[in-house]
Amino acid sequence: PVRGMDLGVAHSKLLLRSVAAVRNSAELQSLGVADGETRKMNMCQAINDALRLTLTTDDTAVVFGEDVAFGGVFRCSVGLADEFGGERVFNTPLTEQGIAGFGIGMAAMGHTSIAEIQFADYIFPAFDQLANEAAKFRYRSGNEFNAGGLTVRTPSAAVGHGGHYHSQSPEAFFAHVPGLKVVVPRSAVQAKGLLMSAIRDPNPTIVFEPKILYRSAVEQVPVDDYMLPLSQAEILKPGADVTVVGYGSQIYALENAIQMIERDMPGVSCELIDLRTIMPYDAETVAQSVNKTGRMVIAHEAPRIQGFAAELAAEIQERCFLRLESPIERVCGLSLPHPLVFERFYMPCAVRVYEAIKRSLNY
Repeated sequence: PVRGMDLGVAHSKLLLRSVAAVRNSAELQSLGVADGETRKMNMCQAINDALRLTLTTDDTAVVFGEDVAFGGVFRCSVGLADEFGGERVFNTPLTEQGIAGFGIGMAAMGHTSIAEIQFADYIFPAFDQLANEAAKFRYRSGNEFNAGGLTVRTPSAAVGHGGHYHSQSPEAFFAHVPGLKVVVPRSAVQAKGLLMSAIRDPNPTIVFEPKILYRSAVEQVPVDDYMLPLSQAEILKPGADVTVVGYGSQIYALENAIQMIERDMPGVSCELIDLRTIMPYDAETVAQSVNKTGRMVIAHEAPRIQGFAAELAAEIQERCFLRLESPIERVCGLSLPHPLVFERFYMPCAVRVYEAIKRSLNY
């Protein structure tokens, strides 16, 4: 506990830990799954459930990547090869470029192609295939061909001990590529619903899964098939004085910072928004919030320079300039290789977000 507060995802009030919380979810109610059966799952299990549903309902679906046949290094695909066979769930050679290229070919031939890149840090050899082939295939062929059936899953972000080759958050690289969609879930319920949407979306989509949440984010997850909307942000907590925006595992640092601010500054209320999709992102929801509050703080783990926060800050200042009461604050990872022993100083933790919110309010 920090000054009487329990921090982190384990104590988050945002997770749907009970059946009652699922029943009361307006979004799940709108999808018709709030009153159905639920099962306690962590994020890894929820992803596995989404893959199993896809393989069950779509005969063209295939799942492949390094070590996925035995379950993958994080066990997200465990049991699927036994259930659906080695022709639909199979290992690939250790070649990220090959995995992406193979996935594009499968998608172009009409398959639902679900690839896993074992760590997001190793997605860069596949960048050419994803940015120059998958993203542009439909456009350059005049819609005669496309790779819209391709979904790439990859574990990303910090885990506490990953160092510079197992901790990176490269989402901004791909958000710069027209033709790709980029998704980052924050929890088990979100991971299942967003992955189902990504798989069925007619565009190639990359899902960056914050690996620190694989077993720490536990919820009651609807067992039915459901799809959460892409490119639609979610207001997790309404507020009147400052808009706080993030995605993925960063949401829990933002939640804690807001709790501390509202404890230390009575009367202040903060609005918390999870972008969920960062390409194409939901600028309208954020702009409406900032026009109301007059202030914005955005945070992500990726380095600050040229990070996605810069894009959102630029867009919002264009839309909301006359309503802003203070400069937009960015709280991000440091612009250096992700460190191992100094990770705690690199991370945009709740304290750094707290200070940014305080600066914005006191400007």
